[in-house]
Amino acid sequence: MDRHSHLNYSTNARASNVMMPDLARLVRVIPMVEDNYMFLFRFEDPALNDKFLYKPGQFAEITVIGTGEAPISISSTPTRKGVLEMCIRRMGRVTNALYNLPENSLVGIRGPYGNGYPVEEMKGHDILIIAGGLGMAPLRSLLNYILDNRSQFGRVVLMYGTKSPDDVLFRDEMESLMRRTDLECLLTVEQAYQYPGAHPWRGKIGMVTELFQHVKDLDVQNTYAAVCGPPIFYKFVLDKLLKLNFSKDHILMSLERRMECGVGKCGHCAIGYKYTCIDGPIFSYWDIVNMPELIEF
Repeated sequence: MDRHSHLNYSTNARASNVMMPDLARLVRVIPMVEDNYMFLFRFEDPALNDKFLYKPGQFAEITVIGTGEAPISISSTPTRKGVLEMCIRRMGRVTNALYNLPENSLVGIRGPYGNGYPVEEMKGHDILIIAGGLGMAPLRSLLNYILDNRSQFGRVVLMYGTKSPDDVLFRDEMESLMRRTDLECLLTVEQAYQYPGAHPWRGKIGMVTELFQHVKDLDVQNTYAAVCGPPIFYKFVLDKLLKLNFSKDHILMSLERRMECGVGKCGHCAIGYKYTCIDGPIFSYWDIVNMPELIEF
């Protein structure tokens, strides 16, 4: 019996147990910033690479064989099939083990889980994407989905802020987005350090909320705002959006930090009558108003 035999089960067995993952291969690891790498996976069953259907904002459970599993937001867009991309922060036993895996290793993947962004409802509207720090990882899926279906959306604005240029995720992509004419890409850092070898910085300096002053004639009645970042980030961004009179049901927040088993079995993601893994991780601000414990500022 080989060391992966416990994942070599029949299709029927997988269908009868929602906790069983499918085998996938780690095809590439791309260092991005310190302790935040992009991992690219491809299912061992070629058919699954086309059948694994997901929406921007959904997540999957990654199993490191012999160690355990962890819920991870999907960073790739469903419009580009074949490889599943996840930007993963090294922060626990499973992710530490994943960082130690060589390329071409086998892992388990089950999912996709969660509600994802209501992209069909968002079509025809303007889109404002606001990301702070690692919040760009799940929002990248939504952004690329919109860009791949550009004619179905109105004005698109991306506002992304990090502490320093060294913390910018998808740096090459961000610089490429700044050159597009069908997207307003505004980047900012809190501090642009000057030292030998430092990344040159062509964006703005300041807090992400200061980027609002550079976005003119925002049609808030026709705009969905998709927001993801650390808790303190939500406090200030939500305050700004509400002052601009954004409709509460047009403010969409990813609460990915509360994701657990993905199927509502463990109960760890439950807050009141809501399960983050099933009812979320995308919640509107209306949900937050009715259940403020969903988010901790």
